[in-house]
Amino acid sequence: MNSPTEPRNAAPPKSRGGLQRLLPALRYSLAGLRAAWRHEAAFRQEVYAGLPLLLIAPFVAAQRWQAALMIGAILLVWIVELLNSGLEALCDSVSRELHPLLGRAKDLGSAAVLLSIVNAVLVWALLLP
Repeated sequence: MNSPTEPRNAAPPKSRGGLQRLLPALRYSLAGLRAAWRHEAAFRQEVYAGLPLLLIAPFVAAQRWQAALMIGAILLVWIVELLNSGLEALCDSVSRELHPLLGRAKDLGSAAVLLSIVNAVLVWALLLP
């Protein structure tokens, strides 16, 4: 029986908790990374630009916490790009026609990517010796 707050046609719980969820979650995450690599040129470009920086960060940072911030700034760019790509895919699945709200959603996602890149540049500029 449905509770008063549960929708009438509510789907069963998505997955079990605990360790039984880890392997399927890992598979979904890897599928998402493969899809981003295959379909998103911006993601590939950001990985190509960021990977060398990840590799040199421990050697150019004065302290380990600085290297962690530098690496985190690059990872943040990739994370925001993945979220933006997901948002764009969702918008495109709703409609390929021009719609002001879908356009705004895509523009906001793009702005988030831009700000994450600006953040990465600032972190690296401030922490390089």
